Order: sequence, then structure tokens, then C-alpha cells
Amino acid sequence: MPMEDEAVTQLYRDHAVALRRFVLAAMSNPDQAEDVVQETILRVWRRGADPENLRGYLYQTARHVIIDEYRRRSRRVKESGEPEEELAAADQVDQLLLRVLMEEALRRLSPEHRNVILALYYQRLTAADAAKALKIPLGTVKSRAFYAVRALRAVLDEMGVEP
Repeated sequence: MPMEDEAVTQLYRDHAVALRRFVLAAMSNPDQAEDVVQETILRVWRRGADPENLRGYLYQTARHVIIDEYRRRSRRVKESGEPEEELAAADQVDQLLLRVLMEEALRRLSPEHRNVILALYYQRLTAADAAKALKIPLGTVKSRAFYAVRALRAVLDEMGVEP
């Protein structure tokens, strides 16, 4: 097996499972998802990504491949369509992918950090209400919120999400 084939195979072996989980959250068709995973790995391998943040670069590339696929399919379905509609559809896909990224990032946090972020930012509870709902002291909510946001930022950085 040539070295190039080995490199692609190793990249696939190391990252395909995580990529597939990410892509399947955005696409319902497992065959299309597998195509996206393979295309992502090939693109990343061809570009020679920085191994320091390889996982993040893979997620970012997968996101682009999914959007490209969606646009390609949209063009085939609609032979003549308004450009504004196409941009709106691409925005919807991008929003869906960002939601998937955030869900994946939240899954990587500890349950304590995840619960505080969900209470404060998704349920929009005050710190005092979050403390009551989570049955922890107010100071603990504030402390966990501080460290949870830092941890979430680190996970998002690792996934290649830019601020």
C-alpha cells in the first residue's frame, strides 16, 4: 500500500466515527453521510491540514461539504429558482449545522457545566432561578457558568468554530 493510501486510511480510521456522528445529525441519509465523510477526509488530506487542530479542521470542512451537497441538490431539484431563495435555504442549512456543532460541543462538557449553560443560556433563567432549578448554591452557579463558558470555548475552538 503506498504511503498516501496509508495516510488517508489512518485519517479515516482516526476520525471517521466522530465525523459520521456529526454529519448524520445534519443529514438523514446514511449513504449521503458516508459520502460526505469520505469527501471531507479526502479534502483535508489533499490540503495537508495542521495536525494541531485537525479535528476542528475536519468538522469545518465537513460543514462546507454538507453545504456544497445541499446546494448541488437544490440546483438539480429547482431548475429555475430565485437566488434569494437559494441564499435563504443555504442560511437554514448553515444554521442547522451550527446547531449540530453546538449540540456536539455541549455533549463534550461535564454534566455540571452543561446543565448550567442550558439553564442560563437556553432556558434563559437568572442565576438565582438556575440555582433553585439545579438545587445548588448561587455562587456555585456563577462559578460553574464562568468555567463552563471557558470549557465550551475550548471545545468549539477544537472543533474549528470561529468566534
